[in-house]
Amino acid sequence: MKYYEKEPESYVKIRFADCDPFNHLNNARYIDYMINAREDQLLECYGFDPYELARNEGLGWVAAQTQVAYLAPALPLEVVTIKTRLLSVTGKSLLVEALMYDPDKTTLKAVLWTTLVHFNIRSGKSQPHRSNLLDFLQQIEAPLNVPTVFEDRVAALRPQLKPQA
Repeated sequence: MKYYEKEPESYVKIRFADCDPFNHLNNARYIDYMINAREDQLLECYGFDPYELARNEGLGWVAAQTQVAYLAPALPLEVVTIKTRLLSVTGKSLLVEALMYDPDKTTLKAVLWTTLVHFNIRSGKSQPHRSNLLDFLQQIEAPLNVPTVFEDRVAALRPQLKPQA
């Protein structure tokens, strides 16, 4: 069995155009940055291209639920670290976590959980993961022992926060 990094991380620069009038990353853009990082990590770490799956087989995932806790501002031109993991795999869905930190991972800026449903684009209906895809997803799955509720996870991560000046 091949070893896969269960919690890949990458760095991204916050762009001025993505910030609000308070000079903080816009709330909706946190989601974009974290999902884009996960997509890049899927390709770089696992050689998995979800868009190829969509093009070739008409399969993909749609967001069913997204939860975000905004804990500290991300500022224009700041480089942030985004760490992701696949918390849970079921026959038809995934639960993905993304954590956004400052570059040295001392300040947690945001926590995202998104539930994705496996979807057949051609039929317009949810569909179970086929066995070889499910096998792959289970190999990269990194479940939490506890807690498993979003609010509890955020509370457990909060002690990592560095006091803001």
